[in-house]
Amino acid sequence: MTRYLSRWITAALLWVAFTPLARAETLTATVERWGLLGSWSVDCALQPDRDKGAVLTYEIRPDGRVMYRRNFGEAKDESEVVSASVNPEGLLDLVVFFPSLHQTREFELLLKGGSLRAIYNRSERGDYTIEVGKYVKTGAPTPPQQRCD
Repeated sequence: MTRYLSRWITAALLWVAFTPLARAETLTATVERWGLLGSWSVDCALQPDRDKGAVLTYEIRPDGRVMYRRNFGEAKDESEVVSASVNPEGLLDLVVFFPSLHQTREFELLLKGGSLRAIYNRSERGDYTIEVGKYVKTGAPTPPQQRCD
């Protein structure tokens, strides 16, 4: 009985220890397989600028975390991608925690013909800044971004 209980406890401890690692591997595999990693901008020849185009970078850190960096020229920030999944239409659904905003945001990306485009971006409360591929405030379509590296 003691031997059986000892094996069960060992198995439970291993499961608990490796569950976060498995989740991180799934996240990294998803963003790698989908083609998200690297730097993206509306115009890679221009310096990063809030109005003319930020440089957005997705990378995997040595510790396995997937990070999302935004470079607006005068301002930069870094946030962690906490989940990623590919939906049946082939779009990438991301959840990113922005410490500078004290919020989690969800967004969906389309990768087509080598261009990346935001389809929606919403807060955890459901407030959209981008919906159906258009900016909510202006109705303008989101511009395609090109890989810069």
